[in-house]
Amino acid sequence: MNIKTQNPKEEKNVYRVQGFTCTHCAAIFEKNVKNLPGVQDAQVNFGASKITVFGNTSIEELEKAGAFENLKVTPDKERAVEKKEPLWKENWNVIVSALLLIAGYFLGEQYGEGLLSSLTYGASMLIGGYELFKKGLKNLFRLQFDMNTLMTVAIIGAAAIGEWGEGATVVILFAISEGLERYSMEKARQSIHSLMDIAPKEALIRRGSTELTVNVDDIRVGDIMIVKPGQKLAMDGVVIKGESNVNQAAITGESIPVAKTVDDEVYAGTLNEEGLLEVQVTKTVEDTTIAKIIHLVEEAQAERAPSQAFVDQFAKYYTPAIMIAAVLVAVIPPLFVGSSWGEWIYRGLALLVVGCPCALVISTPVSIVTAIGNAAKRGVLIKGGIHLEEAGRISAVAFDKTGTLTKGVPQVTDFITIGKNLFGKNNEILRIAAILEKGSQHPIASAIVRKAEAVQVDFKADAEEFSSLTGKGVKGKVDGQLYYMGSPKLFSELQTSIDKEILTQIGELQNQGKTVMLLGTEENILALIAVADEVRDSSQHVIHKLHELGMKKTVMLTGDNQATADAIGKRLGIAEVKAELLPQDKLEYIKTLRSQYGNVAMIGDGVNDAPALAASTVGIAMGGAGTDTALETANIALMGDDLSKLPYTISLSRKTLAIIKQNIAFSLGIKVLALLFIVPGWLTLWLAIFADMGATLMVTLNSLRLLQVKD
Repeated sequence: MNIKTQNPKEEKNVYRVQGFTCTHCAAIFEKNVKNLPGVQDAQVNFGASKITVFGNTSIEELEKAGAFENLKVTPDKERAVEKKEPLWKENWNVIVSALLLIAGYFLGEQYGEGLLSSLTYGASMLIGGYELFKKGLKNLFRLQFDMNTLMTVAIIGAAAIGEWGEGATVVILFAISEGLERYSMEKARQSIHSLMDIAPKEALIRRGSTELTVNVDDIRVGDIMIVKPGQKLAMDGVVIKGESNVNQAAITGESIPVAKTVDDEVYAGTLNEEGLLEVQVTKTVEDTTIAKIIHLVEEAQAERAPSQAFVDQFAKYYTPAIMIAAVLVAVIPPLFVGSSWGEWIYRGLALLVVGCPCALVISTPVSIVTAIGNAAKRGVLIKGGIHLEEAGRISAVAFDKTGTLTKGVPQVTDFITIGKNLFGKNNEILRIAAILEKGSQHPIASAIVRKAEAVQVDFKADAEEFSSLTGKGVKGKVDGQLYYMGSPKLFSELQTSIDKEILTQIGELQNQGKTVMLLGTEENILALIAVADEVRDSSQHVIHKLHELGMKKTVMLTGDNQATADAIGKRLGIAEVKAELLPQDKLEYIKTLRSQYGNVAMIGDGVNDAPALAASTVGIAMGGAGTDTALETANIALMGDDLSKLPYTISLSRKTLAIIKQNIAFSLGIKVLALLFIVPGWLTLWLAIFADMGATLMVTLNSLRLLQVKD
């Protein structure tokens, strides 16, 4: 047995493949490519219609490996425009075959079923089923039983027992069925194809004093890109000049344009609506956010969902079983009961036709591809069929507070000075607070600094003997006096005198959902500073919607104090609040939730919450656009930092699960019903292929309903 190992140094090339009709054909193509000289390994992505080849080979060799399906291969980077032939030209053989079938029918009616009508039917079968017979006979000699083999045996068998007309009808109906299958997969893939065309292929670049139009492949990091009003951005970058509103719907799913000014990040594929922008390019074309989204979505479509793995495994044994059953139906009654050979061979052929697993095999991949593509267009990146399915089974949701339920940008809401002697000295107290806090990296510290900047307080001086008191606050000397800035807990430990009136004020502020910081010396409290992280406008609606969807549990996990957390939790309608948690505490709580509820989602920022995201069934990251960590660590990324996409994602996942189950049940149910028709002899060949074609059409149309799911 020859096992091929993948060497990192091997040449790797990615190609787009045109003409895939089913997963089985894709598997055969992959096997053929692996056997080509110079190829070490190959991986087909049926959903994205691509093949990755490790080793050296030519496009001619690849197309020869796919000749059984007339596959066309182009390098991935070429983005070749697909030339669509007119419908009549693409299906000329089917049209001629249908005309011959009609002619054969009228000849039979006019002159009786004889040599002339049989020859006309035979010509119809050969012209319409040439490609089918070529594949079917080749597979039959190799003892590979797929739908082409079943159909070929059934049609040749029909001709052998004199059922020329029905054999020709089966050929045409099967060709129509395959055309519908191909169309439905292309329709499902269009979501990703449309993403590829979002970003322009050229951009106006300034190098030195020269402005020139450059292909995106030739644009370098550091180049200055000039984007006029009404133009799309070709590359990711940072605005260095100008102001404008930019429509980011293609990346984040946000319908409302976002204001951009100097130092703001912008993405390839977004639309500059108003002003002239000069953008410094920060990423190559392969590393832009849109390129990463396309790559991750295509990888997601290649990953088999659990239901798809089941279907593929089932079909592996199902098709040979149908072949054996058809032989038994054709042979046993005539041999042991003395029934007519012609009648039971006909019934065996009908079983072959109705047993074709087309609908079953396509039922899952078309649903997964459609759903992942739909989500990507609406700013939700789902990184695999398995995560799509698991999101549909979620029964409990845990939220990080800061940056998820809240905006993550705290603001000073209350600044209260203590003591009559400090009346009118608010700015002086704020200056001391800002000098102490400007050395800290804590979000609350930055809120105090922003407050000082807003009222134009001069805090340029530095604190002497500054030190951070981990988890409690900071201390340092300002104008020779030692000050402390931190939580009420810090001043309790310092045994500073705190009046009951101050404690009451602290409690009231905390009950309003605010975090309270104290400024003072070892002896006295000088000021109370209350800071609140503004709750997102969508948070309350999202929690309500999740409860409407039947979510059994919603939990907020935060490192903030209990009173603040309780106030926000109550305001949003969250079932349970867990406060004052360290990252490891969040991790342990997620494990507890999983033991109680099974499938649990964790929604966080993809950085601080990485352990909890990893421990959950489905990790969902906020704000994936431009954030590599969120794209890498989470199973699902909400690209626009928009929590309102969460109920849509869960609804889409549930709808996908429901449609997959419907498709599998319908595909198998129609087979069982048709098999029952064999016993009394009601199942004709044309009715069998009509049932199979109908099942394929129904499951594909049912899957395409996922394109209609909106947020």
